[in-house]
Amino acid sequence: MQFKVPQNVQREDKIVGPLTLKQLIICGIGFAVAYGIYVSLAKYYIWVTWILPVGIVAIVTMAFAFARPLDLSFSKFIMRWIEFTVQPRKRFWILGSGDFYPLPMSAAQSASKIEKRAEKKAEAMMDKRKKLEEITKILNTHTPQEDKITK
Repeated sequence: MQFKVPQNVQREDKIVGPLTLKQLIICGIGFAVAYGIYVSLAKYYIWVTWILPVGIVAIVTMAFAFARPLDLSFSKFIMRWIEFTVQPRKRFWILGSGDFYPLPMSAAQSASKIEKRAEKKAEAMMDKRKKLEEITKILNTHTPQEDKITK
């Protein structure tokens, strides 16, 4: 039986027309804020007063929903731009400052360490075995005559 395998699984699903769920939510919230500004200002002021804040909110909403500068989402682009502007451009090297990162061991060094550990383990096992043999020798040399003497 053959099945269709999706080819582009990284792409977000389209919910309403060409809009993804994320874009739909951003547009809904942004345009709701813009409408709220319009309703609150249009009652008391002429259109010249409310058009600027409503337009700014609508443009920012559309930027966050649809703009993709440098193939990044607009929010990631803004965060990276802020990081770029805040961090210093020049870096200074100060002797002795910073963290020390040891170089990784070569294969020969790690193999020798493994061999040393194995040798230590083998020696420890031999020591345990010798102690066990001594204890069994002591227990095996116990004669029944000693039992008669102690009774």
